[in-house]
Amino acid sequence: MAYNLPATRLLMNRLRQMMAEDGETRSRLDNVVQLIASTMVADVCSIYLRQPRGMLILLATEGLKPEAVGNTRLGMSEGLVGLVARRAEPMAIQDAPRHPSFSYRPETGEDPFHAFLGVPILRGGRVIGVLTVQNRTERLYGDEEIDTLQTIAMVLAEIVDRIDTEHMQNGDMQRRTRNLATLKGRVLCEGLGYGRAVLHDPVVPAAKFFAGDQEVEDRRLDRAMVDLKASIDRMMMIDGAALGEDPRDVMETYRLLAHDPSWAEKLHEGVRSGLSAEASVDRARREHRARLQSARDPYLRERLHDLEDLDNRLLRILGGDEGKPQISEERSVLVARRLGPAELLEYANAGLRGILMEEAAASSHAAIVARALGIPTLGGIEGLTTRIDQGDWLIVDAEQGTLHVRPDDSLYDAYKARVALRSERQAAYAALRDLPARTKDGRTIRLMLNAGLDLDLDMLEPAGADGIGLFRTEFQFLVSETLPSMEDQITLYSRVLKKAAGKPVIFRSLDLGGDKVLPALNLQREENPALGWRSIRFALDHKGLFRRQLRALVRAAGDGPLTVMFPMVTVPAEFFEARDLLLKEVEWSAERTGRRLSKLEIGVMLETPALAYSLPELAGAAEFLSVGTNDLMQFFYAADRMTPHVSDRYDLVFPSALRFLKQVADDCATYGIRLSACGEQTGSTLSALCFVALGFTNLSMSAGSIGPVKRMIRSLDMQAFQPDFLTALEQPNESFRNQLLALANEHGVELSEG
Repeated sequence: MAYNLPATRLLMNRLRQMMAEDGETRSRLDNVVQLIASTMVADVCSIYLRQPRGMLILLATEGLKPEAVGNTRLGMSEGLVGLVARRAEPMAIQDAPRHPSFSYRPETGEDPFHAFLGVPILRGGRVIGVLTVQNRTERLYGDEEIDTLQTIAMVLAEIVDRIDTEHMQNGDMQRRTRNLATLKGRVLCEGLGYGRAVLHDPVVPAAKFFAGDQEVEDRRLDRAMVDLKASIDRMMMIDGAALGEDPRDVMETYRLLAHDPSWAEKLHEGVRSGLSAEASVDRARREHRARLQSARDPYLRERLHDLEDLDNRLLRILGGDEGKPQISEERSVLVARRLGPAELLEYANAGLRGILMEEAAASSHAAIVARALGIPTLGGIEGLTTRIDQGDWLIVDAEQGTLHVRPDDSLYDAYKARVALRSERQAAYAALRDLPARTKDGRTIRLMLNAGLDLDLDMLEPAGADGIGLFRTEFQFLVSETLPSMEDQITLYSRVLKKAAGKPVIFRSLDLGGDKVLPALNLQREENPALGWRSIRFALDHKGLFRRQLRALVRAAGDGPLTVMFPMVTVPAEFFEARDLLLKEVEWSAERTGRRLSKLEIGVMLETPALAYSLPELAGAAEFLSVGTNDLMQFFYAADRMTPHVSDRYDLVFPSALRFLKQVADDCATYGIRLSACGEQTGSTLSALCFVALGFTNLSMSAGSIGPVKRMIRSLDMQAFQPDFLTALEQPNESFRNQLLALANEHGVELSEG
């Protein structure tokens, strides 16, 4: 019997009625497999559930021996069921016993069956089970049957994910209670937070899986698709002159995906099969996520990321949110698989109590934005999005790197006590605000603020910062769907200088690329973007865009002082080319406005090791050099800071890295180049201690780090500590970090980490 669309709709309608009925879980699943087998004219229908240890256990069946339920188990590398789970994609096989992966289990009684179709049951992009049908005859299941079984698997995911496999032997099949869970992650921004979970990725409730009226759902989907394309077209409406003649590959590709008729047709097929518009999009999103988990090709991963983002945007539009994430909870903790800096900035004014990310490295720009927002943040939490439901209460312990899901009263009481203790520490730091960061033996260190948002500027006085040592100008571009005009840039830079109230401000010119790929700019997808066309390289290739920014900086400064530094300079020629462009803009502005800068300082960021060996050429031209710890350590250790598996493996507090920095400090002293350091590493009290001991007198960090670092400096006798530090650097122990911690303790230096 040929399988057809009316049969699909009939199956989905009957499944909707079955899901709405009350009843014990086992009987409902038994009814589901019977329904699927009868409607699809299959001799067997079975559901397998993946256990925490990776085994796949037979959960329910129609056609196999009933006693096999709860007893048949397959590893992820066993049988056709294991192959479906491993690949995370459907498999249709005409004669299963002849397939090399076939694994015969005598207790199932599956000897007579030949045709096989298996689809993964997906939740949160992970395979949590497998749904199969089998027939005695040799036949190949068609595309419609595969699509239907995938749709059913999506509906089943919400049921089987909570079944407790430990109670299967006695037939209870109890639902797992969503009790307290404790997960570990990496601290990206220190602090404590408590609130309800808000999932960044839109959630489609099981109750809304099915279409009440197919024609209505079709029209809703069409309208949402039109709105989605219009929103992307608006992002494309930028000043092409600023980008030169190069094609805008990134957004053009993104727009092509949104206009892809095959994507739209697949979504409409879901609606025609009986799904709601949201459920049809969610089905596509689950498939994209599952493919992303196993994709190794960088280009394919980027396309799948784009498709998933399109799915999320379309779901938000269907929900009436115009494609942008919304937060309505008063106390909320944002939960996401991954976030780019631009996406995170959309939540800047949402009053978040915490941020949780499944994929994030400590030095990623999403983490930097989180620190700028001052929100307790954890990253790298494995299985995060499959362990948390919308509205769950969460405690974010971003001091010890722990997340408590659905905490009990005792944990909440302990959290409140920790908050009170943290408030006492913050009060102690606040008492140091107006005191200088001066060592016991009289050496003064300037502690500056890393900034890029208005929220950062508001922290300049409360933190007791001596100025802004790094203003990240690219954040203005990240929050805009179009390129900021020169007037917009002038307004921002003028506001920064006004809020600094005479304190020094170091503006870093545009640093785009890596994980800061903007929809509005021509940043091509690259296999290794950290080493590619980014930062000063991109700016010098787009002189219209670059000169417009430099002109805005000069205009904003007027007849006051201006300090600019250029990022990721690798060879002196790049610095001199950028410096010449800035000097031309200074003269251009003076001629047309009659106003001339009272002082101009031009510096360079040391982020590539190659530049460290070019300091003689920069002598007399670069007034200062700022060590950018994030990228410098990435290139020094050849460890991608966006890859969690390696980003936290290598430490700045290590003999080779510190010896390199000592050489840089000695060379800067020789060539008369003022030396400073910025980036996230400077905010650690132990790292800051090392910088000070190496001779750095200017450190720039996040607002929350200034208090602890200032306390450390004021407890330090540099004259006594420095000789012992340099000796340890030349004669390190196996555990150099512990060696330094012991040395600091011996000298009475107050550190905030152990």
